Amino acid sequence: MTTRAVLSGLGVVAPTGVGARPYWRATVAGRNGIRSVGGRDANRSPAMLAGQVTGFDAARWIDDELRAETDRRTWFALAAAEMALADAALRPADHPPFHLSVVTSSGSGGDASGGPETRSAEIRSPQARRPGTRQSIAWFHAAGAAQISIRHGLTGGGVVVDADGAGGLDALKHAWRLLRRGGKAVIVGGTEAPLTPSAPACRSLPPTAHRGTDPDRAYLPFSPHASGFVPGEGGALMVLEEKAHAAERGARGYAELLGHAATHDAHDHAAPAPGGVQLARAVTTALEQAGRAPGDVDVVFADGAGDPAGDAAEAAALHRVFGDRLTEVPVTVPKAGFGRLASGAGALDAVTAALTLRTGVVPPTRGGDPRAARERYGIRLVTRWTRPERLTTAVVIARGAGGFNSAVVLGSLDADSAYERG
Repeated sequence: MTTRAVLSGLGVVAPTGVGARPYWRATVAGRNGIRSVGGRDANRSPAMLAGQVTGFDAARWIDDELRAETDRRTWFALAAAEMALADAALRPADHPPFHLSVVTSSGSGGDASGGPETRSAEIRSPQARRPGTRQSIAWFHAAGAAQISIRHGLTGGGVVVDADGAGGLDALKHAWRLLRRGGKAVIVGGTEAPLTPSAPACRSLPPTAHRGTDPDRAYLPFSPHASGFVPGEGGALMVLEEKAHAAERGARGYAELLGHAATHDAHDHAAPAPGGVQLARAVTTALEQAGRAPGDVDVVFADGAGDPAGDAAEAAALHRVFGDRLTEVPVTVPKAGFGRLASGAGALDAVTAALTLRTGVVPPTRGGDPRAARERYGIRLVTRWTRPERLTTAVVIARGAGGFNSAVVLGSLDADSAYERG
């Protein structure tokens, strides 16, 4: 990659905060955003706990007509895009529209609209039993990217990536590619809203889903008490901008995108491959592309499956990459505080890593046991926020169901300790 790119704006809709600053404060504090599943159909779902977004006022971001035509997942995307553009001080109207693009990751489509529309179709007469117009528009995987493009007049390009939890990082690579082809900025990331009665049932069927009812004992990556993942909703969108273009505008930025790589396990439709060979290859290839060695890495944002087999496979991959040095590298899984957000997970982890590089603070893994993580997996798990002496290079890892692996390397621009106090 010869085109240099920076993350110049961040937009977050997460179970622990709406907006980058509220989210960051909650993340550093290790706040728990996992709650009992609410709603009248909660007893129909095997997932008793989830990371649910609260305090999100859709009417603030989307008018009544558009809300009626779109899904909660798209509401999150539109709001996060507005936040990211405002944070980057980037006004699309001030730039040629073909210089600006959008790339999003998407997993299950518009679950919140698809369920009601399907049930509505089931009770209609056979002659009228067909999906409604709303379902066709709202459920579509590309709805978020399309609505963002329409709202802001972005004609440079549009891409939607489907790789489950790895999609948010893969989207960054596609956005970078658009910058190499002459683009100036890309709205990139992913959001999900998979907590309808039908969607959690599908996502919770694997044995790797947590079935308990105690939020404080739920999602525990790299713990001897790990008993599966907790689903969640939300995600993040970022402005990835050509570095010279950002400098011309006076945009400061959070971090530089240095490298990316993706691989596939080709092992099983659900379980990750034991040994982590392909996951390790994704990390080492991303580092090579970034011009960094494993010894240059100051923090790892792990995927953190939260089940013994998944955690063991990731730990094995990290040992392949870092060798004996792994016990010295801080490893953190901030999503332990709000769950796995499907295709929004990688994007939100990338935002968290960028904020870490900007502030110089590594956020904790909520509920983690550092001693057990070292003894069982040989990793240095961060369980309280820390400020390392050196923090210039971060690796973000994401995995998706079915064997998708993705890794991103981010580099620091400069530190800003005032941000965390804001």
